[in-house]
Amino acid sequence: MDELLGRAWWMLALRGAAGILFGLLALCWPGLTLLLLVAMFAAYALIGGVAAVSAAIRHRSIRTDWWLPLLLGLCMIASGLIAVAAPGVTALVLITVMGANAIVTGVLDLIAWVRLKRSGRTQWLLLFIGSLSVLFGIFVLAVPGAGALALVWMIGTYAIVTGALLFVLGLGARNWRSAVLRDQQNTPLHS
Repeated sequence: MDELLGRAWWMLALRGAAGILFGLLALCWPGLTLLLLVAMFAAYALIGGVAAVSAAIRHRSIRTDWWLPLLLGLCMIASGLIAVAAPGVTALVLITVMGANAIVTGVLDLIAWVRLKRSGRTQWLLLFIGSLSVLFGIFVLAVPGAGALALVWMIGTYAIVTGALLFVLGLGARNWRSAVLRDQQNTPLHS
């Protein structure tokens, strides 16, 4: 899993950058209409989903657990497509889609963390991102009647925090790849 993340570090960084951009736009325009919020969420989910699917397919020959980022990406794309197909959805439906997306992606991030931990690489950022996503999703589903402005602030803050963590994780994964390549070059061949 760490080799897959090392090769696909850009997927994490792109997902993080999209989250930061989405969060900043949501916080800078707190009076967003529901339609604009739906469009911003759809763009965020589609960009992150396409990046995850692309990385999974591109690196499927490396590891057998390549399906985790594929599943994550497909869930994100499905959430984005739902938002695009029904832009006039009510706030409650939008909140449900966002909450479910956060829970599913959080659980998949936690599964990836467990797999990394089993291979001897502990990555607390992935644990934190997955836990934060699951908690955010549960909160959003438990309190759907929150005001629109509170929802925008909550979503914006969540997107910025998880986006920043994913971006840092992506840069760290790039460093893992560099370290693995250095180790491979410095390892003498045995006959």
